[in-house]
Amino acid sequence: MKRNVIAGHSWCKGEGRPLASAAGPQSRSAWAHLTAPPRSEPVRRVRTVSERSDAIDAWESLYRAQVNVLRRLRAEFPDDEVSFTEYDVLFNLYRQPERALRIRDLNAHLLLTQPSVSRLLDRLAARGLVTKRRDPSDARGTIVELSERGAEVFRRVGAQHGRSIIERMAPLSRDEQRQLIELTTKLRDGAPGEARG
Repeated sequence: MKRNVIAGHSWCKGEGRPLASAAGPQSRSAWAHLTAPPRSEPVRRVRTVSERSDAIDAWESLYRAQVNVLRRLRAEFPDDEVSFTEYDVLFNLYRQPERALRIRDLNAHLLLTQPSVSRLLDRLAARGLVTKRRDPSDARGTIVELSERGAEVFRRVGAQHGRSIIERMAPLSRDEQRQLIELTTKLRDGAPGEARG
């Protein structure tokens, strides 16, 4: 069974807002308490409420776009060698300088529980796609490393998956794609003055 994570992108596991296909007019009423001003509030609060409404509309638009694109990418994913979630593990290891991460650090990149990650890594190790070894700096820690075979599978599957991504991003011009990168990076980094994770 495929897990809800995709290469390099965290896939919402169903918490919070409903999926795009299930969302309809009722989704707006579900959030009405965030957008409608209290009856006792004076008119001067309208601007603040409008700003809050814009923020919610922007989030909903971003969320729906993510759901739509990821669903299509899942449908087109060449999963005869690895699943979405397995590919995401290979992706996160491949991008590291030594193609290795401590399991706890890898887990931070995935929307999976620790037991699920452990079982996933066991399956990948059994197929020779990753190797596991003790962390020399932490007796209780484990380092997982991408094997040569795992790197080959990643490159092969990634080439086809990359073509699908390019096709799905085609509605945006190159300038718009760059702008999207800037905006989403700004969201990840947080507002000015906030601690960045």
